[in-house]
Amino acid sequence: MAGCAVTLALLFAGAAAIASARGDGAAPAPRTPSAESADAGFARDMAVHHQQAVEMSFLVRDRTRDEDVRRLAYDIAHTQANQRGMLLGWLDLWGLPKTAPDGQRPMAWMSGGHDAHGTHGTAGTGGTERGGAGSGVHDGALMPGMATRTELARLGEAEGKRAEILFLQLMTDHHEGGVPMARGCAERCTVGVERRLAQGMVEGQRSELDLMEDMLAARGAKPRP
Repeated sequence: MAGCAVTLALLFAGAAAIASARGDGAAPAPRTPSAESADAGFARDMAVHHQQAVEMSFLVRDRTRDEDVRRLAYDIAHTQANQRGMLLGWLDLWGLPKTAPDGQRPMAWMSGGHDAHGTHGTAGTGGTERGGAGSGVHDGALMPGMATRTELARLGEAEGKRAEILFLQLMTDHHEGGVPMARGCAERCTVGVERRLAQGMVEGQRSELDLMEDMLAARGAKPRP
């Protein structure tokens, strides 16, 4: 009996300590981002951005026998498909639409109300990343770094080394457009787990950019200016 009493006393004391740390004894109410927030905007826009990276990775997989390029394409497709699922899952959890509110442009959640038309790389971010051709909103390219429909068609028709170079150049542009967006969330998003994911994207894609530059050099090519 005495042992039970001590155990109960310790349990109650622990519960009281946790309640005291929270301040009022109640679990804090979860904060749900608004549809116009950086958290929601990043989740929507990066999900679209990632989807194209997955598409390009599957395209090149069937256009080359080079194991290094196929391995990189698999890693990108696997990583970005998983991240895209997380982003869309958070929007579902928050009860928010997966499309932007009426009249809101892609990346409008970034400081200054980013206008993607005719921009490259880090417009609206203050950075100096490269932006690829086709990063403006035209021919299906919705955000900086995204390939156009014409470029995707070219990738789907290329073979061998030509396909490898085009994929590496397009994916370099794609990452250069995505890194500033991820950095923007790491700085502006309020949901901790999303900020950490965004920072991980920055680090992972910068590493892949270095790798792709080396792979292009090995094929006698360079990233596009």
